[in-house]
Amino acid sequence: MIQIRKTPMDLIDDIYSIAYWMTGSEKASSDLVSCTYLNAGMDSPETEVFKSFRECYIDTYGQSADLDIRETAGTTMGLLESLRNWAADIKLSVLLSELTGLKHGQIADVLGKPVDTIRLWLFWGRKFMVNDHLLKASA
Repeated sequence: MIQIRKTPMDLIDDIYSIAYWMTGSEKASSDLVSCTYLNAGMDSPETEVFKSFRECYIDTYGQSADLDIRETAGTTMGLLESLRNWAADIKLSVLLSELTGLKHGQIADVLGKPVDTIRLWLFWGRKFMVNDHLLKASA
């Protein structure tokens, strides 16, 4: 099967769509797209562009915009940061799969996780996003 490589400019609409789903804001999405393309070279492979997006997102937000994690007594900052990154990575894995059509192995490369972890995240992430959408629609 012939695989067509997308250039970074071919991905700009996908990056913006993912940014919008992650943030819910046009301004924040534009800022993330700008940050992504400032950090990714114009000859970067597809997965490197998505890695750049992930780094920009984590540096800016550190978590999913929908997730509210509050620091409690006894919680270390390292654990809190890990939970924030974990939630963002689950949402990002679903969006990379659904919006861009990346395969599990490619998503694993972007997120730096094993393929089995990505499969599990996609299963639970899709369920969470559907249930979250249904809850918001009924409210």
